[in-house]
Order: sequence, then C-alpha cells, then structure tokens
Amino acid sequence: MAPNRPPAKPSGGKPTFQRKLVKRPPSKGMAAKIAAKQAPIKHPDPIINTSDDGDIGMNARIAAMTLIDAALTKRSGFDEAVTRAEFLSLSESERSFARAMALLVLRRLGQLDHLIEKRTQKTPSAAVCDLLRIGLVQIGFMNVPDFAAVSTTVKLAERASNTRPFKGLINAILRGVIRDQEKFGGGLPAPIASRLAPDWLYARWKAAYGEDNANGIAYTLTEEPATDLSFKSQAYLERHAEALEGADLGGLTLRSALRGDLREWAAYEDGVWWVQDVAATAPVNVLGDITGKTAIDLCAAPGGKTMQLAARGAQVVALDRSKNRLKRVEENLARTGLSAEIAMADAETYDDTRQFDIVLLDAPCSATGTFRRQPDVLWATRPADIAKLADVQHRLLDSAADRVKSGGELVYSTCSLEREEGETQILAFLRRHKDFTLVKLLPENAADIGVPAESIRPEGWLRLLPHHRPGGQDGFFVAKLRRG
Repeated sequence: MAPNRPPAKPSGGKPTFQRKLVKRPPSKGMAAKIAAKQAPIKHPDPIINTSDDGDIGMNARIAAMTLIDAALTKRSGFDEAVTRAEFLSLSESERSFARAMALLVLRRLGQLDHLIEKRTQKTPSAAVCDLLRIGLVQIGFMNVPDFAAVSTTVKLAERASNTRPFKGLINAILRGVIRDQEKFGGGLPAPIASRLAPDWLYARWKAAYGEDNANGIAYTLTEEPATDLSFKSQAYLERHAEALEGADLGGLTLRSALRGDLREWAAYEDGVWWVQDVAATAPVNVLGDITGKTAIDLCAAPGGKTMQLAARGAQVVALDRSKNRLKRVEENLARTGLSAEIAMADAETYDDTRQFDIVLLDAPCSATGTFRRQPDVLWATRPADIAKLADVQHRLLDSAADRVKSGGELVYSTCSLEREEGETQILAFLRRHKDFTLVKLLPENAADIGVPAESIRPEGWLRLLPHHRPGGQDGFFVAKLRRG
C-alpha cells in the first residue's frame, strides 16, 4: 500500500544528504517565478571544507546555483551545464559539492519554496529565492555546519546588487529555521506529499492512480536511489553479490549498497554487469527464453536492453539516430564482451526491410518516471510536451509494427508515469492494428519477470510505479504484443 506519511527521519539530528533527498513543487505564487527558469547523479560525500567562508566553499555554491538555474530553464539543462568549461575548471571536490547541492535543491524544490512562503509576506525575487533554497538545503539535509550555511549564503547575497538589500531577510529566515529545528527533531518540517511535485503533475497522478498512489509516488522523491546492476547470468550475480553488497531483486538484477566510482567495483573490468534500473529491465524480462531469436532494439542507447537481449542469446540489431549515443552502446558492448549489429538511423524511417522475431520499442517520452535520479525532468516538463511526445510514440509504434514477423512479438515501453504515453497508446494501437493482440502478463509470473506483483495490471500490461518496490524503482509502462 502506498505510504500516507513521509519516511521517518533517522534519529540523531540532521540527516546527511547521502541518506535523504527530495523535490517538491513550488506553491502558487512561486510557481510563476520558477516557471520562467533541470541527470542521473550520484551524491558523493564532499571533501570540501565548509567550516569557513573560504573561496572553495563559495565557488562550489556559486556553481550549484548555476546548475539549478540551468536545470529549471530547459530539459537536459543540468546535463549541459556540467559539461561547460567553467564547471569543469573547478576542482573535483568543488564539482562534487556543487552537484550534490544542486540535486538536493531540485529534489526538495517545492518543500523549500513552501517553507520560504510561510516565512515571507511577499514572494521574494527569483534571485533571493535561489539563495534561500541553497541555504535551507544545507541546514536541513547536508553535513554543513549551520553557521557556515548561513554565513556563506549571506556572503553570496552581498555579491550582487539585486540581492544585497535582502541579506538581512535571508539571514533572519535561515536563523529562524535553525531555531525551529528542535520542533521537528532536527532538519526541516516533514514534506507534504502534494507539494513534492509540480501541482499539475501531482493532480495527474492522483486522477490516474488515486490519492494513495499519488502520495506514494511523491514520497519516493525523498529517498536516495540505490544503484541497480544487470548481470549476464544468475551465476555471475550470485558470485559477486557479496562483494557488491547487493540484494537479488530477481530478473538478473542486483541492488548494490555501494557508492562511489563504479570502475572500482568488483567485476567491473570483467564486464559481467552494467548499470540499469530494475524497472528498465522489465521490457526484456517479459520476453522469456529468446535464445536464437532475431531482435531489433529501436532507440537503443545507452544500450542496457541491447545487452540484455544479447546476453540471453538473441541476435540483435541496435538502432539509434544519435551517433554520440551509439558510441556509448558500442563502448558498453565492448566492456561486456557482448555483440550486436549497430545501425544509425531514425527508428521511424529506417529503410531496412528485415522483419524480426522481437521488436523492442522503448520510445522517447517525457521520462517523468525517472525523477528519482533526474529530478529536473519534473520541473522542466510541460503539459504540451506530453501531447507532442505521444504523437511521436504513435508514429514509432506504427513503424515498429511493420518490422515484426508473423508470430513475432512487439514490446512497447516508456519510462513515463503519464497514461497518454502508455495505456492510451496501446489501446489505440490495437484498434489500428487488428493483426496484433495483447499478450497478458499474470501476477503469478511476477517473480520470473522481476517485478512486484502489484505492478502487473488486470489488463495484462505492466504499470510500474516508483513506490511499488521498497527502496523505489523508476516509473515504467510495458506492454507485450504478438502479431498473428
């Protein structure tokens, strides 16, 4: 059942940012401010010294504000910002601190804005709000001394003419929050579920899945995601589970408790595993035994599903229209010792006339189900984006259908929580293509597929919600179709 309350705080005062993360939607007045302004990221412990107002701490905080602004300005803004020369010129410790702080603000955005609104009579300017956010997130969720959080934020306010007049207000609000922490057992007030995502998205989730599920989805934002690893075989998984501090989730997925550089983890160089969220493995897991079958993975990058198909004995074509993204597929295949035919083309217009036993379409989508690692997607996505992407998915499905052999299977998936990009697409597809039928998945097969039983819907498709699994999972929709 979906939780109706946020996860309990750990005892011992203020939690570390490694253990707690969140996001939330701006309230009414602040939503307009934010609207004008978004990576899967790990949250390493910063090596930076934040006990004083030194330049290292200031540089990292300035960089964090730049990342936040880029993330809220457009989709993929965060990813672009971390590749810019000015960010790369920082030291490794500064970059780590900046990324961790920015991600925490994006996860906790609505919660932070709600707190700001409660302590101000009039919504401050966007620049002042940005400063308050980074101050509050340090106080509530990072291992930063309270005095350093306040003093560095005030010092940042002094640097710009548009925020300098408000340094007294910033100081008062942050110190007031610190004084009030005892009321909440350390940290900030517990988040309200309906404020943990943009208002319009929470309303959609509530309408689609009910209030309990909407709350469960929202509270997943407060949990830092673990790292899920897909293995070539069960034997490899069992051999390395202890060294990787992992729990077997089924479907050849191990959830690791490790942090840090993946390249230093056990068996990385051996190429027996790759990083892939457990929910993202379901589209291949529903296929069962595919030994010797031909398969095409449309929109293949970064290659997780291609590697799953190849590891299970299929002859695979990996298709993607991006040269740079295909390079990642090739690199992943090389490290794991797996093979696939690589093709660069648009999935809708690919002129290869071959038909396949298996056609896998993990379609471009709003990606709202990936917010656990990419909180920026919730703030950068607009309602119009969903309709636009649904049209793309419609066309890709029609194109994919022609590539399926008679008796072959088409698997459609999206990492979106929006029904227009999942259930609605399949119902419409089946009306257009009478030669296809939905292959019903059954709850008793959940363990074999590696999904929670409640994620298998009565209609026979998968609707994986983030809170269906302890510790969370990405939101996904998966349907398996067969051509007559």
